[in-house]
Amino acid sequence: MIPTRRSVLLAPALGLLSKLGRPDNIANPAPATRILCGGDVMLSRYVGLRARRFEDPASPLRDLAPLLKSANIAFVNLEAPFSDHGRPIEKGMVFRAQPEMVEALRVAGIAVVSTANNHARDCGRYGVGFTLDWLAKNGIAAAGTGHTAEEAHQGVVVERNARRYGFLAYTYDQSNGNHADQDDRIAMTDMPRMAADVSSMLSRADAVIVSMHAGVEYRKQPNPEQRRFAHAAIDAGASAVVGAHPHVTQPIESYRDGVIFYSLGNLVFDQFQSRETQHGLIADLRFTGGKLTSYSSIPVDIVDTVPRVAADPIPRHS
Repeated sequence: MIPTRRSVLLAPALGLLSKLGRPDNIANPAPATRILCGGDVMLSRYVGLRARRFEDPASPLRDLAPLLKSANIAFVNLEAPFSDHGRPIEKGMVFRAQPEMVEALRVAGIAVVSTANNHARDCGRYGVGFTLDWLAKNGIAAAGTGHTAEEAHQGVVVERNARRYGFLAYTYDQSNGNHADQDDRIAMTDMPRMAADVSSMLSRADAVIVSMHAGVEYRKQPNPEQRRFAHAAIDAGASAVVGAHPHVTQPIESYRDGVIFYSLGNLVFDQFQSRETQHGLIADLRFTGGKLTSYSSIPVDIVDTVPRVAADPIPRHS
């Protein structure tokens, strides 16, 4: 068991496993629950164009679907809002996913997404609400945004194996440089508010996972703000923190009785500028009851925006 308050940085690698504890009742252990968390999923721009060419909106995650559906819960960061207004976007930094692209999430069995990120308002106020309604209509829960500020901070609770797993999500930015105001329906990386949210969630769930959209793009190491926020989440009682936004993978840290994946990198994205943006990680979290008992990371390679489990399990960070 990792001692209390110990902090250990680990390089992402296939099969990297850290035992965090054992079930209290060995004679009659609780069922194991597997939660897989993926990085940035962007279903607009070239990703959407490619899907239309193949006449298959599920194509971005079809190859990875067997792995993701093997989990009890699969989670990703949804980097583009959905909207039924306007023509498909094929270039630029303002994203809009066409409604039919939700099939990529459905075919992969995604149960929960984070909608708290810097592109959350790319389709305006209408897009925030439409995205929530469209996801709900397709059986997918959203954490980090809501129809009200209170709803954005309530998070999502998913029950599996008679245990409840809570998801909360936060972003360092919500405007993508396009808005001067703040929309309180999007949860921001405010540490006192996040700590209160985790405490509230623990009254409704047996374990909490926090999604953190923060950091510096293309940097391989977390910055001080990421570290402080992630540590505060674990200190508040979260079992795991999963990060997004840098578009490259960053180290994994074992902290106290939890784990921090500072950046899972891309999962579905049309960034071709370097090898690093075409690799990602899937966080593989194992719970026994409400206790995180082990974790590992699964590297993925992104080929023409489509992720597949990497053939080469060599660690990508020293």
